[in-house]
Amino acid sequence: MVRIADFALERYFARWEFAVEHVACASDVEGWSMAELLELADDETRAMWSDLRLGYTESTGHPLLRREIASLYESLEADDVLVFAGAEEAIFCLFMTQVREGDHVTVTWPGYQSLYEVARSAGARVSLHALREDDGWSLDVDRLIASFRPETRFVVVNAPHQPTGMLPTVGEWRRLAAACTDAGVRLVADEVYRFLEHDGAETLPAGADLDERNISIGVMSKSFAMAGLRIGWLATRDRSVLDACARLKDYTTICSAAPSEVLALIGLRARERVLARSRDIVSANLALLDAWFERRSNAFSWVRPRGGSTAFPRLVSSGPAGGSAARFCARLVESTGVLLMPSSTFGFGDAHVRMGLGRTDLPAALGKLEEVLDG
Repeated sequence: MVRIADFALERYFARWEFAVEHVACASDVEGWSMAELLELADDETRAMWSDLRLGYTESTGHPLLRREIASLYESLEADDVLVFAGAEEAIFCLFMTQVREGDHVTVTWPGYQSLYEVARSAGARVSLHALREDDGWSLDVDRLIASFRPETRFVVVNAPHQPTGMLPTVGEWRRLAAACTDAGVRLVADEVYRFLEHDGAETLPAGADLDERNISIGVMSKSFAMAGLRIGWLATRDRSVLDACARLKDYTTICSAAPSEVLALIGLRARERVLARSRDIVSANLALLDAWFERRSNAFSWVRPRGGSTAFPRLVSSGPAGGSAARFCARLVESTGVLLMPSSTFGFGDAHVRMGLGRTDLPAALGKLEEVLDG
């Protein structure tokens, strides 16, 4: 029997996400409307949508969708992609099929709980590579490489990172990938925020492009702003991994929803416009927060994120928000309907909050937050 810890972040959202006015801690970007997305369809995808029959789909994903996903990478083709119902299912199938009792796995932290908890439930010994605020939340590549053991099988890095917005340089990323290759360790690159780099920062080479054994995780939910489609994927040139995951997927979702696959294909084919919209929303909110945190330095300090759609500010203990993020978030949501996420949800102390950069109502949420601070 699989025994796995409760997913603290999802339990938190289950309590609050659809009961509040402003989800100011969301990690996704403001979702597309169906009408707006369908306007982006080309002739082929428009016909696919109009003629769609609601039967089963191919368990590996529609061939055109897999081909379009593969085009996001330099060295992959359609058969190097396996489609899932969101990144969550992809993570679950990956670690349940690839991790063995006693394997060692290192995962960046704070972060998405599935990336370490599923591996742990499969019998792995998991080390958390803690990002340090004093280092600007940077990825300490030397410290990470030094943590390798003879039994290390996977190094899991989310970049751009949530909640901190960490983004390594291309040089750092390539050095880590090379060290993993030399040590016979698989690099698992959680790239769900890829293409949301800030201020001219370079897009990292995809993990799956850097070694045939590496694995990239992608999804339509974050950078592509289509969380409701529940379309994610694994990409790797190691097809034995995909085959094992496909066999487990037979016991989970079997296949994706036909409408979601067509809509995802439309979005990916129009990705320049889709990603430009996401970047515009995030960029506007980032500029807003630059000024806001400067004005509210008595209450919060922050390390400005380098990529992604979240930030991870610290509460100033002597300021109007007090020292406990959990208490402040509870007071805020109960009094204003504005939801922030305390760092305790990540098991990472009680001094930080996750703030989202991707929602268009962030200015209104900040206005209500200021009322509480001025309270």
